[in-house]
Amino acid sequence: MAANWAPDSWTRADARQQPDYPDAAALTAATDTIRSFPPLVFAGEARNLTGALAEVAAGKAFLLQGGDCAESFAEFHPNNIRDTFRVILQMAVVLTYASKLPVVKVGRMAGQFAKPRSTPTETIDGEELPSYRGDNVNDIAFTPAGRAPDPERMIRGYNQSAATLNLLRAFAQGGYANLQEVHRWTHDFMGRSPWAKKYTETADRIGDALEFMAACGIDPETVPQLAQTSFYTSHEALLLPYEQAMAREDSLTGDWYDTSAHMLWIGDRTRFVGSAHVEFLRGIGNPIGVKCGPSLEPDALLALLDTLNPARQPGRMTLITRYGHDKIEAALPRLVRAVTREGHPVVWSCDPMHGNVIKAANGYKTRPFDRILAEVRGFFAVHRAEGTHAGGIHAEMTGQNVTECTGGAVDVTEQSLADRYHTHCDPRLNAGQSLELAFLLAEMLNAEMAERKKAAA
Repeated sequence: MAANWAPDSWTRADARQQPDYPDAAALTAATDTIRSFPPLVFAGEARNLTGALAEVAAGKAFLLQGGDCAESFAEFHPNNIRDTFRVILQMAVVLTYASKLPVVKVGRMAGQFAKPRSTPTETIDGEELPSYRGDNVNDIAFTPAGRAPDPERMIRGYNQSAATLNLLRAFAQGGYANLQEVHRWTHDFMGRSPWAKKYTETADRIGDALEFMAACGIDPETVPQLAQTSFYTSHEALLLPYEQAMAREDSLTGDWYDTSAHMLWIGDRTRFVGSAHVEFLRGIGNPIGVKCGPSLEPDALLALLDTLNPARQPGRMTLITRYGHDKIEAALPRLVRAVTREGHPVVWSCDPMHGNVIKAANGYKTRPFDRILAEVRGFFAVHRAEGTHAGGIHAEMTGQNVTECTGGAVDVTEQSLADRYHTHCDPRLNAGQSLELAFLLAEMLNAEMAERKKAAA
């Protein structure tokens, strides 16, 4: 257990990006209620994820982390959960088949409600109100009542997370993830995409292999791994009163875990020296992510790693880089070299979304798909040059047929952004763009595996 740590020790540190709740008694009542609720995930599940991520850090697996920018109460529907889950399954199958590496699947789901903001307030038509901080804090509607932070929303967020997790577990373990169903994971609206055709060809080859294995006596009845999968959840640990209320002491080990998700991460705005978020997360046993952007210096990153993972436990730390397509190859090597030199075992993951936001001419915030791909290519190029493992991808994406990021094989233009622009915050890849990204990732992983074999020969 971390020294001089308690679930509330963060309250004595610098807590930024927190809402200003007008009623302290209502906040206490809400967090007391959440504290009485069952955990959403279990310590043993979080330890299993740490073990899987240790394999990623060692170059023996790949991390696929994706899901909503910000979950919402209004769009909570089982079909939306299913559709995002199935596109993650498709991406994982493509990556596994191409690279022959296990894929660790982590959703930005069942808790990704809170969002950091650049300013505490926003002004529209001369009226200034608190910024929208996510559905578990306030409402996206620009009204005084809607924008007032309401602690009761945390309870609704917990309940929606519980229902989402229940469905995800059913999908992962109840037969939906059966590899024999690989053809049925394709979304109907993806028929126009050339990548859907390529996926069908991959699925055909997998089906042939499964038929051969069945003839040899290896089928889902004898090998359960063919019929089910491990699926984990994650979110940014931003709203600290909620995260503290979900902290529970493990009865087996005596260690503390944040039971709101299997994995939590710290954002670019909350990883500074003296941060309350760093203080809270250093004491929990879950695997931890840290967003690494252009402002992060190598010495500051090493200090963070020493604080969050002093025992240097493999699988504990995932470094999620977010630079922008035009900065990554110049900036990332400094961090990679520092971490390698100090011997910290980390997962290197690429977030190609947050550094590539632009405003279209029609006013919509978007992310050009070619810039997203360029950052991923730069990420792989850096790790290939440094002799390290490009271990993962961290993408804001959805299984819905949205038009939020421009480009891709089925071209989303600036003019078509308004057709199905549904996000509550930042633009997401749609299912077709996500699958296209998976095939291009597979090519890069293949190249990395070839380089390793050549070096080992």
